[in-house]
Amino acid sequence: ICALYDVGRENDVEYLVMELLEGETLSDRLAKGPLPLEQTLRYGQEIADALDRAHRQGIVHRDLKPGNVMLTKSGVKLLDFGLAKALEPAAAKAESLTSLPTKAALTQEGTILGTFQYMAPEQLEGREADARTDIFALGAVLYEMATGTKAFAGTSQASLISAILRDNPPPIAQLQPTSPAGLDRVVRTCLAKDPEERWQSAGDLRRELRWIAESSVAGVAAPAAGSPAAARRRTGRLAWIAAAVLALAAIGMAIGLLRDRGARPEPVHAFLDPPTKTSWQLTGDQAAPPVVSPNGASVVFGAGGKLWLRSLRTGDVMPVLGTEGATFPFWSADSRSLGFFSNGKLRTVEAAGGPSQALADAPTPRGGAWGPDGTIVYTPDFQGGLWRVAASGGPAKAITEVDKSKHSTHRWPWLLPDGKHVLYLAASHINPRSESSGIYVVSVDGGPSTRLLASYGNAQVFEGWLLSVSEGHLVAWPFDAGRLRVTGKARRVPDDANFDYGTWRGIFSVSSNGILVYQTAQEQARGQLQWMDPQGHVGAKVGEPNNSYALRLSPDGTRASVIEGDPNSDLWVYELDRGFRTRLTTSEQVILTPLWTRDGSEILYVSGTSATVGSDYKLLRRSAFGGGKVVEIARSKIRIEPTDLSPDGKYIVADRGAIGATMIWLYPLDAPDKASAMLEATGLQTDGRISPDGRWMSFSQLQGGRFEVFVVAFPSGTDRQQVSAAGGTHARWSPDGRTLYFVSQDNELMSAPVETQGSTLRLKKAETLFPVQLFTGPRVSGAFEIAPDGKRFLVNSSGSVEAPSIRIVTNWTPEPERR
Repeated sequence: ICALYDVGRENDVEYLVMELLEGETLSDRLAKGPLPLEQTLRYGQEIADALDRAHRQGIVHRDLKPGNVMLTKSGVKLLDFGLAKALEPAAAKAESLTSLPTKAALTQEGTILGTFQYMAPEQLEGREADARTDIFALGAVLYEMATGTKAFAGTSQASLISAILRDNPPPIAQLQPTSPAGLDRVVRTCLAKDPEERWQSAGDLRRELRWIAESSVAGVAAPAAGSPAAARRRTGRLAWIAAAVLALAAIGMAIGLLRDRGARPEPVHAFLDPPTKTSWQLTGDQAAPPVVSPNGASVVFGAGGKLWLRSLRTGDVMPVLGTEGATFPFWSADSRSLGFFSNGKLRTVEAAGGPSQALADAPTPRGGAWGPDGTIVYTPDFQGGLWRVAASGGPAKAITEVDKSKHSTHRWPWLLPDGKHVLYLAASHINPRSESSGIYVVSVDGGPSTRLLASYGNAQVFEGWLLSVSEGHLVAWPFDAGRLRVTGKARRVPDDANFDYGTWRGIFSVSSNGILVYQTAQEQARGQLQWMDPQGHVGAKVGEPNNSYALRLSPDGTRASVIEGDPNSDLWVYELDRGFRTRLTTSEQVILTPLWTRDGSEILYVSGTSATVGSDYKLLRRSAFGGGKVVEIARSKIRIEPTDLSPDGKYIVADRGAIGATMIWLYPLDAPDKASAMLEATGLQTDGRISPDGRWMSFSQLQGGRFEVFVVAFPSGTDRQQVSAAGGTHARWSPDGRTLYFVSQDNELMSAPVETQGSTLRLKKAETLFPVQLFTGPRVSGAFEIAPDGKRFLVNSSGSVEAPSIRIVTNWTPEPERR
């Protein structure tokens, strides 16, 4: 979408300041004739993506036409939202995921707005316009791109309106015989007279165009409806319709026989979108990936900080009450209840809703499974083994114990159909690909475990196949559940699931009747260091996009430190003006957030041998320019992660404890062995930052299932005040201490003015500055800093990776074994 930088008035003239674009309008391009199929599909996807982003922000364009589409070297830009209209937010009740109900029209109801050639019937009749109105217009634009001819024509305005209201354009294949049949179907759906019959979201339309593009590239596109091949098929259509009616019973018997022989119908694909104005929770410690119910009737997933249910029978979507902050959901064997983790507990809730029940402690969980006899197997700690507990309540009991000489974690339990054995991943944080890492099986009663295969991901079993992710591919091994062993070589499943390298888990799930739900494999996001002004305008970029994280700016603003790599990571320093970077450490096992000393000459950081319990975490000091002696300041058996250094240089503020269960501690630099907790243990606390005058500290705390920003007096920890109203992280003080910035739950940079009167601090209501997409890597914080002059932000912005896609597939099978 073309960027709007400013709106102003000069005397009697009102003006807009917009992004300068180089290229030509789609209208000018169409004057030369139809576009090649590849360009039609590519531009169509980009326009649909722009509309989808606008619709998700509550805006409908209402005047989409070739003259408002700019073709540039970098792709399509959508212009002129002059007739745009605000939409009412979707209600949080059972409804279509992509419904966009409208509120009162901004213009008089009954007024016709837009360009006639591309207007939907509801616009021509003066009725309410919504997202589907734009989809109709995009259908007309797609038709024109593919054929070079407008979808609707008339000799007068009246006849044109009549054509739009009553007629359908000729099939695309009549004008372009080589076009794929799928494109004509997509466009016809866009141009349906009834909005209910159209694509219900621009995101769905984009994915359909992408599927056609991929099929066309692969050479598997079906013959067009109007092509000679299709015409030959139609010749005997009437004759075989009668025969088909008589053969229905035989077909049913044949399907049964084919299934008995292991054959299946062709796979059927569908897509799942998050609810409006929410985003998926797919990766990291706060993930709640989609899981299909055992009976294949519903999918549970996390979006917007809670769980949702999508019925695969009706399409209805509804939130699951009482699941705020839920992670890693799983189903009961009867598909009636859900297990999940929140606020350090394993919990259960009925899928239909109701109060949740806390069963056991689970501070840093890594998955659960619910057997037919009511036994739940789960991993309460990412550094420990498997445990079990009754779904009805009672004491928890350990099933496995981690052999620290081989592994550092047991995770992602999955119960076999007999309910007596459980699959799980055993791996090492130091080397996830070690020879001992893999999928193991053990009795739910404990005892010896057996390694089934080499892997560093989760596993599930379906009809004689063990599914997992290997080298980025979704694969299936022949598996004998009776003898508990793999019986053959791995075979690819045609569609690949994405893999979360932060938690070693493929994002896929399969029901007992064979419905596969997964996140499609995609490029991993990367960060780009870039300067931004207070209006959100992007300035100079620093270096190339990469996977660096834990950004810290030097006191003079000329250099920045980052960490790169996980779990083996190293410390790098950028010279911001030139973009050069210097590596300060080599082959360290664990590097945690670095800090600059106040004069910028040295960097403090934590190094360890591994991320497991019992490791030695060493707080070190070294030159910020490389070389020199490394000095050890302190050592701890408990994980510590520095977050700030007090202005007087006396204290280090640090997160202390396991990931996901940290508290804020103070470490006196002259006596680090006398460290003490600064705040009471009232919940997960992280990212303490001290104000420039050294009198206050901001931090984030998990509360009610989401992080909120607070301020307390430093170093007493008294006079606690909440800053954010609906979620917040990454709190940063301006250099003059008059503003506290933070990032909202909706990924917007917020600004809260600060006033001090004597020993009292007053915070004013936070205001939104501009949206940000931060790349944090495996850490929660450390993705933006403020320049010493307070006029710029250095932001580690996430790369432009396509939004995650969740696919639902029926009738899937592994590929045949190659000989």
